[in-house]
Amino acid sequence: MAEADIAYVATAGAAGLAMAVSAWALLLRGRLNETAIQAERERVEALADLSRHDAMLRAFDDVSLALTPAGEAAGAPIGSAELIARLAGDSDEVGAAVLAKLKITHDALIEALVQSGQAFEGLVALDDVEPWRIEGRVAGGSAWLRLSPASRFTLTGADATESGLAMLGDASPMPTWVVDGTGKLAWANRAWLAEINAETIEAAIEEGLSFDRGADALVAEAARLGVRQEGFRWTTGGGARRAWRIIAEPAGGGAVTAFAIEVTEAEETRDTLRRHVEAHDETLNHLADAVAIFGPQKRLAFHNTAFQTLFDIDAAWLDERPTHAELLDRLRQRRSLPEVVDYAGWKARELEFYGASEASPDDSWSLPDGRTLRVVRQPHPLGGILLIFSDITDELKLRSRFNAQIQVQRATLDKLNDAVAVFGSDGRLRLHNEAFETFWNLSVDRIAAASDFDALAELCKAVLPDPALWLGLKARVADPDPESRVAISGEGRTVDGRVAAWQTRPLPDGATLVAFSDVTARRGLEQALVQREQALAESQALKREFVGSVSYELRTPLTTIVGYSELLETMGDLPERSRQHAGAIRIAASQLARSIDDVLDMAQIDAGEMELSLGDMRVSDLLNQAAEKVRARVEGRGATLTVSCPADLKPIRADEHRIGQALDHLLENAARAVSEGGAVELKAETGPSEIRLTVSDTGRGIPYHLQAHVFDRFVRRERGGPGVGLALVKALVELHGGWAEVESEPGKGAAFILHLPLGAATTAAAPELQLEL
Repeated sequence: MAEADIAYVATAGAAGLAMAVSAWALLLRGRLNETAIQAERERVEALADLSRHDAMLRAFDDVSLALTPAGEAAGAPIGSAELIARLAGDSDEVGAAVLAKLKITHDALIEALVQSGQAFEGLVALDDVEPWRIEGRVAGGSAWLRLSPASRFTLTGADATESGLAMLGDASPMPTWVVDGTGKLAWANRAWLAEINAETIEAAIEEGLSFDRGADALVAEAARLGVRQEGFRWTTGGGARRAWRIIAEPAGGGAVTAFAIEVTEAEETRDTLRRHVEAHDETLNHLADAVAIFGPQKRLAFHNTAFQTLFDIDAAWLDERPTHAELLDRLRQRRSLPEVVDYAGWKARELEFYGASEASPDDSWSLPDGRTLRVVRQPHPLGGILLIFSDITDELKLRSRFNAQIQVQRATLDKLNDAVAVFGSDGRLRLHNEAFETFWNLSVDRIAAASDFDALAELCKAVLPDPALWLGLKARVADPDPESRVAISGEGRTVDGRVAAWQTRPLPDGATLVAFSDVTARRGLEQALVQREQALAESQALKREFVGSVSYELRTPLTTIVGYSELLETMGDLPERSRQHAGAIRIAASQLARSIDDVLDMAQIDAGEMELSLGDMRVSDLLNQAAEKVRARVEGRGATLTVSCPADLKPIRADEHRIGQALDHLLENAARAVSEGGAVELKAETGPSEIRLTVSDTGRGIPYHLQAHVFDRFVRRERGGPGVGLALVKALVELHGGWAEVESEPGKGAAFILHLPLGAATTAAAPELQLEL
C-alpha cells in the first residue's frame, strides 16, 4: 500500500479513536454524574435515617452504650438525657461512668459479650430509685448495652411476667432482691435492707450480707435449673423468730428474683392447730367410745384404740387408710354389721351422710353377736364425717334392770303401811305412795296441784298442825348445808288423836325421804309391854325371895333331921333295922339339903350375884377327889370307876369348888345310870386353849329326843334327879367362859364333856392379881 494511503488510514483511525474516546468519556461522565447524584441522594437519606434513629433512641426511656473491642465505652451513651443524667451524675465521662457502675456486678457478662458475643439480660441496681433492666447484644460488629428503668419497661408474655416481678420495687412490704447471673446481689428493696440491717445495697455487697444461707441456696438452685424454686426458712432477728416462705423466680440471663413472704403467724397458727389436733387425737384415743374420722375423700383419717378393739380389726389394715365403703365391706365379712336384706341400699344410705350439713339423729346397730351399738354421725369441721360407736349392750341391760327395780320399788312403796314421800333438792315432790294419800286424807289431784314443799305442808297441817315440825322438815329437804342434811325423827299427835311418828333420810342424789306412820297401836302395846316387864321383874324378884326364904326355912329342920339321924346311928342299943332306917333318913335329908343348895345356886346365878373364887386348880387332884366321893356307890353297883389324867397337865385358873360341884353332879348321874358290869370313866384331855373334862358311863344312855334338853332346868329326866343339877353344871362351866355338851347313844351309855379355858376370864370372877401357873 502507498504511504499516502497508509497515512490516510492512520489519520482516519486516529480520528475515529479520538471520536470513540470522546464518546466514551461523555458516556462515562454521564454515568458519574448519575452516580454522584445517587450517592448524594443516598447520603441525604442516610443522614435523615441517622437523624431519625438518633431521635428514636432519644425518644424512648432507655440508654444505649456502645463498647469497643477492648470492652471500653465507645463514646457517650445514647438515649434519654434524663436517664443519662441519672446514670452518670456529675461525671464528665458519661460512658465510662455508666460502664464502671455496670462492671461492679456484671463484669463477667460484659466481658463475655465483648469477647464471644454472648448476649445476656437481667436486672441491676444503678441508683437508689429502682432497679434497671440491662440487655447485652452484638450488632454491626459492635457490642451494645441497653439500660432501661424496670418500672418503665413493658413486655408481653413471659418477658412481661419477669419484668412484673422486678416492678415490685421498694413499695413491696416483702423483702425482695435480685441476683445476677454470677450469683452476686444486683438489687434489693428497702424491706430486704431493713431485714439484714443494711443502709444501702453497696454496703450489703461490701459486707457480704445475705438474707439467709438457705435462701441463697434456693436462689442458686433456681439459677442453675432455670425453674422456679420455693422453700421455707426460719430466721432470728430483732429478738424474734420469724418464718419465711422463699420464692426464687428465674428472670433470664441467669438472673433470679427472690421474694421472702413472712408466714410467722400462719406457721404459729399451723403449729397450734397441729398441737391441738394431736391433743384432740390423744384425747379421743383415751375415750372408751370408738371413734373413726373419714376425710372428704371418704378415706379413714383417724381411729382410736377403742375402735380397733370394738370391731377387732387388724391395726395394720386400718393404717392403710381404707375407704368408708371398704371398711363397711370388711365389717360385713366379720359379721360386725346389722344383718339387712338389701345391703347395697343400706351401704349407699350410710355413704350419703357425707353430704349432710348437720349431725344425724343417733342410730343403733343390733349386731349378730348380740351386741347393740349406738352410732353417732356428724360432719367434721375439716371435711368428711366423724363416727362415734358406743357399746350400749350393758347399758340397755342395766336400764332394763333399773326400770324393773323402779317398778318393784314403786310397787313395794305402795304396799307399805307407812306414808312415804320423796322430795327433790328443789323442794318439789318427786314420789309418794298410796299410804301417803290415805294418811293425810288427800287425793292424787290435790297432791299433784301442790307445786312445792310449802304448798304440800299447808295441806298436811290440817291433819298435823305443828308449825315447828314442818319448819324442821323443810330445813332437811331444801337446805343444801350438809349439817342440815342429817337423818332426824320425832313424833306428834294429829287432830284426831293419833300418834304420828316421822323420820327423814337424805338420799345419795340430793333428794330427801320423809316417812310418816301411825304408831298409836304400837305405843299402846309398848306401854303394855313395859308394864308387863315391870310386873315380870317384880314376880322374878318375888320368886327369888320366895325360893330363898323357903330354902333357908327348910335348912333348919333338915339340919335337925340329919343331926338326929346320925345320933341314932351311933346309939349302940338301937336295933340294926332301926339303925338302917336312921341312915336312910340321913341320906334323904342330905340329898334334900343338897338339892336346896342347887336351887339357891341357880337363883344366885340367875340374879347375877354368884362370884367365882379363881385360883390355881390342879386338875388331877380335883378328879381324884371327885372320884373318891362316888367310888363306893359305883363299885357297890358292881361297876368300875377309872380316872385318866395326863401326868404333865399343868394347873389351870378356875374356881376349884364350883368345878368340883359340877363333877359331883355328873358322877352321881353316872353312878345312878351304870349297872352291874358297867364302867364309869373320869378323864381329862388338854387342847391348844382349853381342857376337856369328860364323865362317861356305859349305862342306858339318853334318848335322842331328850338330848337337846338335857341341860334345861326343872325338866323331868329318865336318869332321875330333881331337874336342876345338869342345868347348874352348864351354868357353872359358862361362868368360867367354857361350855358343856353331851354325847350319847341310847343303850350304850352317855358322855358329858366340860370345855374349860386354860385361864378363866369372866365378869363373875372377883378382881385379883394374875397368879403364876
